Amino acid sequence: MQTIAAIDVGTNSIHMVVVKVNPEIPAFNIIDTEKSTVRLGEGSKDTGQLHADAIARAIAALRRCQEVAKACKVEKIQAVATSAVREALNGRSFIRAVEAELGLKINVISGPEEARRIYLGVLSGIELNNNPHVIVDIGGGSTELILGDGQDPRSLSSTKVGAVRLTEEFITTDPVSTREFEKLRAYVKGMLEWPVEELRSHLSPGEVPTLIGTSGTIESILKLHACEVMGACPTSLRGHVLTLGDLKDLIHKLRKFTYEERCKMPGMTERRAEIILAGAVVLAEVMSLLALDSITTCERALREGIVVDWMMKQGLIEDRLRYQGSVRERSVINLAHQYHVDLSTAERIAKFAVTLFDQTQGSLHPWDAEERQLLWAAAILHNCGHYISHSAHHKHSYYLIRHGGLLGYTDAEVEIIANLARYHRKGPPKKKHENYQNLVNKTQRQMVDQLSAILKLAVALDRRQIGAIQSLYCDIDPANTVILHLQASQAGDDCALELWSLEMKKACFEAEFGVHLVAQLADQTPNPDLQLV
Repeated sequence: MQTIAAIDVGTNSIHMVVVKVNPEIPAFNIIDTEKSTVRLGEGSKDTGQLHADAIARAIAALRRCQEVAKACKVEKIQAVATSAVREALNGRSFIRAVEAELGLKINVISGPEEARRIYLGVLSGIELNNNPHVIVDIGGGSTELILGDGQDPRSLSSTKVGAVRLTEEFITTDPVSTREFEKLRAYVKGMLEWPVEELRSHLSPGEVPTLIGTSGTIESILKLHACEVMGACPTSLRGHVLTLGDLKDLIHKLRKFTYEERCKMPGMTERRAEIILAGAVVLAEVMSLLALDSITTCERALREGIVVDWMMKQGLIEDRLRYQGSVRERSVINLAHQYHVDLSTAERIAKFAVTLFDQTQGSLHPWDAEERQLLWAAAILHNCGHYISHSAHHKHSYYLIRHGGLLGYTDAEVEIIANLARYHRKGPPKKKHENYQNLVNKTQRQMVDQLSAILKLAVALDRRQIGAIQSLYCDIDPANTVILHLQASQAGDDCALELWSLEMKKACFEAEFGVHLVAQLADQTPNPDLQLV
């Protein structure tokens, strides 16, 4: 594995992410982050230059990034600069000063290139499933709009309407006056009309895209809304939806509040309170012009896109965006590597689990492809708790999966996967268990009840972890008896331990599905061509 750091030198903040790249999957795992709000572009609208104070703050922040990178034993730092540096008359001087003082090389990238890398970052964290998605990233100096479906981007644009830039140019009153607010909104709308129209021209008739937001501004807006509706600030915004109506209500509140009042809002920071109104106006105009009523957020953006771009240039991703095709699967395998899971055993148990799922679908359970994928993920990761301790490892598995940062899943889906792993051994789920209570509805609890019973059988079928069972076939007779036909991998192996384990584990399966389970081991010579179906 290689340890790589990616630094985004933006108008408002300097962000760094440190990752371990696993070229075999290929995937990367975030191990550390660093962020400083330096306002590099502050005050540059009057002179066209980066101010000396801002440059000093940026160099100090970059030095801290280097210190963190050194502590993480980073082998390569990839740094890019965006709007503030590419527009400043002394932008090149700043780049040279950083290299002279810190030995750090920073590449200035164009607006469209910034949008492209944001797209790559989002693709590393969310599956688009060949459906059109609009990605909006509101930075300090510019806003990027991207249209894509997991393949090459259909449209990339960068417009000079950022939260810091707009605040400096339009807002002088506190709270903002009606005149300044209306002037701000009209300007933003005028600036965004053309890029939105260009983006819409790449949509086919009848296509309605999903809207995804990235960047600190959008995350802060969604966090403010989540804190308000939930009564407490959430630890994760994954799956949280903000409607245009809710956003307009929030803007109405923000424009009436003074800076001090905004600072007191749950989920708000002092530096974000200065620029949040302008950012919210940009988001509202994007949603209105696109006629899209809701937005969710993605935690990955430019920094992660820098990593993906580096991986592509190193030849670690052969097909540029095939990387998108299996975000969930790669994330699960990556987590399994992280916790030293024996993948050969895990994949064998996962095959047993999905085979049992497929052969009982419709007759014993109603679940479909989405639930099948969750069962597969749980089967791969069910033993990851051994990383902490063999004792009660199923409980450790729940914790590691729940907090492991799986990509491509909603919070609810991660909770289901973690619960399935939690119940791969011993008894059935119980209402008193806190993790089981975290499931949000009856459907999810039933899903965990039934799929964990299937997972128990799959684990039992590999009791010796040597691949003793080559294949299985389920036969359900009219008397509700499930006959499990098993084929041994080696001639003469009576698979006694696997059959005993099935007897011990089958009670949950029988109780859950109202059947009687009988396992039968075929006595013929194993067929080397016979595979799990």
